Amino acid sequence: MTQQSSTEPPASERGLRRQLTAGQMAMVAVGGSIGTGLLLGSAAAIGVAGPAVILTFVLAAFITWTVTLALGELASRHPAAGAFQVYGELYLNEWAGFLSGAGYWAAIAISIGAEMVAAATYMAFWFPAIPALAWIGLAAFLLFSVNALSVRDYGRFEYWFAMIKVVVIAAFIVFGFALLAGGDTAPQYTAQGGFFPNGRLATLLALPFALYTFAGVEFVAVTSGESRSASEVARAVKLTFATLTVVYLGAIIVLTGVMPWNHAGVSESPFVTVFRTVRIPGASHVMNFVVLTAALSGANAALYAASRTLFALARNGWAPARLGRLNRAASPTLAVITSSFSIVVALVLERWAPQQAFVSILNAALFGLLLSWLVSLAAHARSRRAMTDEEVAALPMPSPLGATGSVIGFALIALAIVKTWWDSPFAFASGVVYLLILNAAYLLARSARRRQTQ
Repeated sequence: MTQQSSTEPPASERGLRRQLTAGQMAMVAVGGSIGTGLLLGSAAAIGVAGPAVILTFVLAAFITWTVTLALGELASRHPAAGAFQVYGELYLNEWAGFLSGAGYWAAIAISIGAEMVAAATYMAFWFPAIPALAWIGLAAFLLFSVNALSVRDYGRFEYWFAMIKVVVIAAFIVFGFALLAGGDTAPQYTAQGGFFPNGRLATLLALPFALYTFAGVEFVAVTSGESRSASEVARAVKLTFATLTVVYLGAIIVLTGVMPWNHAGVSESPFVTVFRTVRIPGASHVMNFVVLTAALSGANAALYAASRTLFALARNGWAPARLGRLNRAASPTLAVITSSFSIVVALVLERWAPQQAFVSILNAALFGLLLSWLVSLAAHARSRRAMTDEEVAALPMPSPLGATGSVIGFALIALAIVKTWWDSPFAFASGVVYLLILNAAYLLARSARRRQTQ
């Protein structure tokens, strides 16, 4: 692949329509990032670090900032649906490009199934007699229908779909601060063993949990292939990071302030507790609706990102060519269908496989997401070192941290992965297996690609 000299999408992705606005791109990323991990799983990070988890999220936000700036610069300079594969192949080598692109596609595709299973669980709260399979089928039909639309219509739908949970979480933050400021709830930051109840090191031990909640910020890079312009990409990157940082830090500050850290998640979601305390009728129903929306919005955004990534892999010769075809609305229908394979896989694992098998699959997916971050940071550092000051100044969105920021972000993410593997043999095993499968797929795809070019 030759390096582009303009901010136009690569010729291999011709046919995609450049119709997404900055707001729509940002909400696709926000929709893919804010999920059940924040709404229901925040108790895990709080349980490890206590109130000091606030510092953990600050560190996670800094790491994500380095990733966001690197992706923003690369995406505005090289807008492409196959973002990570393009960056890796341009500035590193085709092996790194394939591992990041294919690894990201598999990881995102796997997450779709997990979100769909979660959505079916939330529907059982209201309709316990209806089997989960029926809800998964209905949700799958909804997702297929939306993703078959033109990207303009898809962007509009996901914008408002994701906006629901953003507004509710914003309301949660406002209500929570009102409770703390008004004296209705005694602040719990030091009430149960101090701000560092499990020691200062626990702040770092909770980092993987906090870092994983930011996964999804990279969706902006994928949407860049269908953005209106490089300036829209730059605005979307800034808007995404600002939204996620305010939402995550605000929510975690309220959570640890309103509830004793050692009670989080014991009897109910901390979010339900806040809404119930301010006497909002039907707090449990409100939050069930929000987590349901979060799951479906996350799956919808993930299906978009996975299908575009697979489409780009096909157009660049790393996947079967038929997956690069577009329908009349310029949507890669076959790539959408193929990327939804995990809906069936997740359902099978959830019903018949040991629970640890399902957890291992999700661990591998999380590793695949961070792998795309690592390759992008390495690619950004390499690209910057080859540029002159004049070329940097001419960039649509130059990162103020430069190559140094990407190196720091790379090191911190690598340490978080190693820490997770050290703590969990299952996470280590699933990560190693994931890498072995990706390398085997690379060898097969490279052989097929070379045959096509002979």
